[in-house]
Amino acid sequence: MTISYNWLCDYLPEPVEPGKLSKILTSIGLEVESLERFESIKGGLSGLVIGQVLEVVPHPNADKLRLTRVDVGNTEPLQIVCGAANVAVGQKVVVAPAGTTIYPLGSEPVTMKVAKIRGIESHGMICAEDEIGAGESHAGIMVLPAHVETGTEAADYFKPYTDWIYEIGLTPNRMDAMSHLGVARDVCAYLSLHERKNYRAKTPYSNIKPDNRDLPIKVTVENIDACPRYAGVTISGVTVKESPQWLKERLMAIGQRPITNIVDITNYVLHETGQPLHAFDAAKIAGRHVVVKNLPEGTGFISLDEKERKLSAEDLMICDGDGNGMCIAGVFGGMNTGVSDTTTSIFLESACFAPGSIRRTSMRHGLRTDAATRFEKGVDISNTVNVLKRAAAMVREIAGGSISSEVTDIYPQPRQKVQVTLKNHYLKKLSGKNYHSDTVKKILESLDFEIVKESMDELRVAVPFSKPDISLPADIVEEIIRIDGLDNIEIPSSITITPAVDEMSVKESLRQKLAAYLAGIGFSEIVTNSITNSRYYPDTVQETAVKMINSLSAELDLMRPSMLETGLEVIAFNLNRRNNQLRFFEFGKTYHNNGTGKYVETEHLSIYMSGPGYADTWNAKSSEADYFQLKGIATAIPQLAGIQSPQFTPQEEPEVVEISAGKDRLGSIQKADRKKLQQFDIRQDVYFADFDFNALLEAAKRSMITYREIPKYPAVNRDLALVVDRNVQYRQIEAAVEKLKISRLQDLRLFDVFESDKLGRNKKSMAVSFTFMDAAKTMTDSEVDSMIGKLIQTFEKELGAEIRK
Repeated sequence: MTISYNWLCDYLPEPVEPGKLSKILTSIGLEVESLERFESIKGGLSGLVIGQVLEVVPHPNADKLRLTRVDVGNTEPLQIVCGAANVAVGQKVVVAPAGTTIYPLGSEPVTMKVAKIRGIESHGMICAEDEIGAGESHAGIMVLPAHVETGTEAADYFKPYTDWIYEIGLTPNRMDAMSHLGVARDVCAYLSLHERKNYRAKTPYSNIKPDNRDLPIKVTVENIDACPRYAGVTISGVTVKESPQWLKERLMAIGQRPITNIVDITNYVLHETGQPLHAFDAAKIAGRHVVVKNLPEGTGFISLDEKERKLSAEDLMICDGDGNGMCIAGVFGGMNTGVSDTTTSIFLESACFAPGSIRRTSMRHGLRTDAATRFEKGVDISNTVNVLKRAAAMVREIAGGSISSEVTDIYPQPRQKVQVTLKNHYLKKLSGKNYHSDTVKKILESLDFEIVKESMDELRVAVPFSKPDISLPADIVEEIIRIDGLDNIEIPSSITITPAVDEMSVKESLRQKLAAYLAGIGFSEIVTNSITNSRYYPDTVQETAVKMINSLSAELDLMRPSMLETGLEVIAFNLNRRNNQLRFFEFGKTYHNNGTGKYVETEHLSIYMSGPGYADTWNAKSSEADYFQLKGIATAIPQLAGIQSPQFTPQEEPEVVEISAGKDRLGSIQKADRKKLQQFDIRQDVYFADFDFNALLEAAKRSMITYREIPKYPAVNRDLALVVDRNVQYRQIEAAVEKLKISRLQDLRLFDVFESDKLGRNKKSMAVSFTFMDAAKTMTDSEVDSMIGKLIQTFEKELGAEIRK
């Protein structure tokens, strides 16, 4: 939310210094994210003066240059070399003496220096409009009226508009602060409490009476649920033209582009009061009848941006007497009834629309307008007519014309204020502070709450319509704390807590353990968008995917069915910036649709590896990421969850290996498919491990941590080199060993693979290290030999292995 200091001060009883105001706003929950100086002319014309040209002679060394003497007031006349063809004796001009900084339009600032131009010293510059940012003309130097006094500061003559602009970070519930008046109301409440004065924000509202009744327009509201209140008035004889300078400056200061006086007035009142308005060309309203209703599904409508939109039957429309849509209610105007340069009469609308209806329509058509963002949060229904009258008075003052009808106000079911009861002990419990009842009442009354009932231990208040988010006692406590100042909450010397059982502790503990492990071995955590692009996935995957109905972007239209693609986006982003040492992990969710209303969310831990692990050094070369590095990490992850021996099973799908524990599927490892990488323009291998986090969590819950003494007796290591067929895999060796169930075999490890024609055709040697240990005694050589013998027999029988001597 952008707030103008000058504009805000119009509603304060007395000005507050900008820095102090910034602190007040942050203290009352309207966090000031930035405070910047605004200047309609950059630099504020500082240092520029009005001079009079005393002499103009040709430059002795240049045909197109002239040598001038210019009187600038208190100093000796300045010698200035000028290239403008229109410079003449007696002119009053804008001069930038040496040492002055000018800010040309579209260019960098320039500081004037004494310079020699074709051998002649020049002590400044006679300026054109665009050279000082006062306009766009570069046809020649600016020539001012003869009555302007020589030596006058240019800033005093042009009087450029300056302001302080606050950027406020509003929470979504604070629609009451989405206007200058709303912010002023909060500031006055703060000042009333802390400076012990009765400050009230000054309102611009006034009553108006019709000048005539020559242009009445009938209003009918058919859908009072979506439009509980609708008001309008007609103004005839208006002249659509450029807005006055003060109005344009106010709008430009907050980042709004001036258009025409009628449109600018509606924008001004919107940012002043928070109430959106809309102006129709009254001559284009068929039958002089405005109807608020829904049109049939698929009805075409041409909006102000000249696009034809297909309406939903749920879209509330402002229609004319013939049933033609003129405006998408509360969202966007229509092309055919908008105000144009030829408009001479207008119908001005001020309404209150149901927030849910506006939000759905805005999202459905991708129209995020200022009006829609306010209506979808709720506007002050009690202020509808006041704002209309304010805008009508401004139109009559600025655009001329006459108010040509009574104010129409359709309000069939007047709302009652929400009432909330606040108990004193509840206020103390939530705020941590003892408030005096007079302080509480002063704060609430300054925010326009009405005290309905008061007793010793509670207060019942009626909530103003300007705060539609307030319905609970906690909301009232928040208002009191805000105005008192968040910094004024007392910090107790001790805090009493009640221990509780945290059912999420196991899950969070496992998550932190896995994250700490991965971060410790050089991985970086990423968080990607769970909404992604459907073009990443084939039609077979999209059939069970969760699709977005009201997607904000054509590229974000699907809830991701897998984690790989969003991770590849991050990898591609890094590779495009020459960062190719990539080690990422992410905790995220995937989404599937198993039928109407049967949606499934699955939590994942995903690991991505690509490129070298580290930069080459003088004594070591970095190794590229490969399947075996990732398998080592994928083995450690289940072990951290309490699964000691995960199984890895190749799948029919190429280069995909499933990770399991018994009958439980834990996840998979894969090398990303080349076609998939081409979608993201990735030219290096990517290895991807994907775990079902809930499966890991269940395993962690079942696991038992046991402790035992460090063995007193030494372990014995023996190595065997097995010559086997080339297609034998290490897991077959593991499976054969597991069948023997040798209790004193503590570990086995593959430490070498050797292939050579000397071993035989299609043969390879696999060297395996075996570790034996008996916790009760030192094993003898004969005992170890006996176990090794069993292993050899098994390998020879089941794998056809030969033992290399």
